[in-house]
Amino acid sequence: MRSIMVLNSKGGSGKSTVATSIASYYAAQGNKVMLVDLDPQASSLEWLSARPSGRSSITGFDGSAGHFRVPRNADYVVYDTPAAVHGRELSDNLRRAQSIIIPVLPSPIDMRAATPFIQKVLDNGRVARKEARVALIANRCRENYNIYHQLDTYLRKVRKAPFISVLRETQNYVRAAERGLGIFELAPYSVRKDLDQWDPIIRWLNSKRSQPLG
Repeated sequence: MRSIMVLNSKGGSGKSTVATSIASYYAAQGNKVMLVDLDPQASSLEWLSARPSGRSSITGFDGSAGHFRVPRNADYVVYDTPAAVHGRELSDNLRRAQSIIIPVLPSPIDMRAATPFIQKVLDNGRVARKEARVALIANRCRENYNIYHQLDTYLRKVRKAPFISVLRETQNYVRAAERGLGIFELAPYSVRKDLDQWDPIIRWLNSKRSQPLG
């Protein structure tokens, strides 16, 4: 069973969008996918409630109340996490993850907040021992903005965590979310650029680089 977690202590970084996109991708490949929402706001579960019945099945689970067990028959478990996760809660969450994706927004506030948080994740014992692997993505970016280039430079300088892709700001994600769909489930001609941006993320998740050593 593969476990993938989307994590950032800063609210509004697009964690739910990334988590639901990953879950829908693996479900469309014929896998048994569980989407665990650890956030009391339950954005991922609300997305799942809007999902059309004819689409690939994803099982939702409310993990915000605390202790729970994931069924062992799941092929992929995707975790959507809340904001303001630190200390013991952060350590508990990291115990569940094999692959961790941290999305960072192109704003000075988000970049400043991301610096100590990313370091906390990288300093975690499981991550340091490569029992869990971390990758960074830039999210909701407009390439013609100067701050985008600052974020690009910043993420490339982070040690011990690869910067794997940039996701643009586009209404395609809004349209998908409203319908309970992932970006991979929209008409290919309308999301071609978005799929190109997702390709390195999926390749990383499917590679040994994203999986624990041993």
